[in-house]
Amino acid sequence: MNEKSYCPACHETQKQLRGEKGDFKVYVCQKCGTLYIAGKKAATSFNYDDYYDEGNLAIPDFVERRLTEIVRSFEKYRQNNRFLDVGCGAGTLLKAALNEGWQAEGIEVSRSSVEFLRKQGMKVFHGDLSAAQFSEGSFDVAAAAEILEHIPEPINVLKEIYQVLRPGGLLWATTPHGKGASARLLGVRWTCVAPPEHLHLFSVKGIKNLLEEAKFRNVRISTQGLNPFEIIHTLRNGKVLQAENKEINKMDERAFNRYETSYELNASLSASALRRAVKNLLNRMLDTSRLGDSLKIWAEK
Repeated sequence: MNEKSYCPACHETQKQLRGEKGDFKVYVCQKCGTLYIAGKKAATSFNYDDYYDEGNLAIPDFVERRLTEIVRSFEKYRQNNRFLDVGCGAGTLLKAALNEGWQAEGIEVSRSSVEFLRKQGMKVFHGDLSAAQFSEGSFDVAAAAEILEHIPEPINVLKEIYQVLRPGGLLWATTPHGKGASARLLGVRWTCVAPPEHLHLFSVKGIKNLLEEAKFRNVRISTQGLNPFEIIHTLRNGKVLQAENKEINKMDERAFNRYETSYELNASLSASALRRAVKNLLNRMLDTSRLGDSLKIWAEK
């Protein structure tokens, strides 16, 4: 297979090498600033069959509470009472929707996840969205949390989501931000730059272009979230590696668990009303500066 020669967000061919990670080259689009992977292996499908296990199927209570708040924010879109979670993973968002009275179902490519969720009585299709063959206009809301960065051609799944939403329905999605503070400071050492699992990290401009290409309207995008522990850890280790005359752009063997530290930080910031207010203020600052590490997306059909 030939190397991908264009940006997955805006289709621009002009790119600059940002670095290498493992066997993969990481480029930045010269037009929209999206980071993406190129190389012969980039087109090879990542195996998600056993992606989930007891460790990543267990979700902290504060995450469940936050997802319940998010689902409640979809209330004004409830007409047919149908909710679709594309890439439902551990099923936490799906569970929150069911608890709020939605007729909710999921799509998931991971066999281990599907088996886990079906045992809990959830309706989950094993495969991708195109294979599920939902009728056009079936759903009020479709969620796509942390999946767009995994898909070789994300425009295709956005068009499929558009088709299954009713007119006026909502797409709610999240994906890592390729121009946030961590991407700027850490480059390819940021743990979200994770080929072949993550194939691209969008900029605000890039993801907006994709959504408009898929015909979504009333697009709102915010940038939120930051893990200072990872920035400190990675920059400190970079200095150590430099002192040892080692290559800092290669994978650092000094392991850092992004998920655990993010959970710990968010749990701490959610522990009281005052801390939640501080968290909200910080997120507003990250959104205003467009430096948050996560893109939060609202778009209507």
